[in-house]
Amino acid sequence: MRDDIPVAVSADGVLLYAVPCRPESLPAVTPHALSLAWAAARAAATAEAWGPHRSLRFEGGPVLALADADAACWAEAVDRTVGLTHLAGLSLCLRLLALVELLGRARWMTGLFAIDSDGIELHPALLAAAANLPLDHAARFDERGMKRLLSRRIAGAGGAAEE
Repeated sequence: MRDDIPVAVSADGVLLYAVPCRPESLPAVTPHALSLAWAAARAAATAEAWGPHRSLRFEGGPVLALADADAACWAEAVDRTVGLTHLAGLSLCLRLLALVELLGRARWMTGLFAIDSDGIELHPALLAAAANLPLDHAARFDERGMKRLLSRRIAGAGGAAEE
């Protein structure tokens, strides 16, 4: 599988990515890279550095639109820091967006992050799980899979179980 992602620009300014795989095949990233991307995205949102809309056409799979202001901003932040024209950068971006989406719907995760005046602090086990858990066909995280992985990681950190 090739690593580069061709990008074109539509007549209305949307960036069109021809992704050479399906979302489920995107590579894992490092927790450190995910943490840096989170910080860059927060800084971009604070600076109101809104990016262009993007459309991701996955080979043999879905077409995803990153068209809302927040997704466009966060994608722009990742594009500026690591680039979205290779699989690792796109994977980082989509994992970041999938994590935000999961945090918004999975109430059981509230103990894995803290919100204060400086932003959100993510538990290291949550970052590690989001960096490694495969995305599903819609470029989201499977909630049950995340819960299972986090249960093993957190229990393993205490010595009660191994990964």
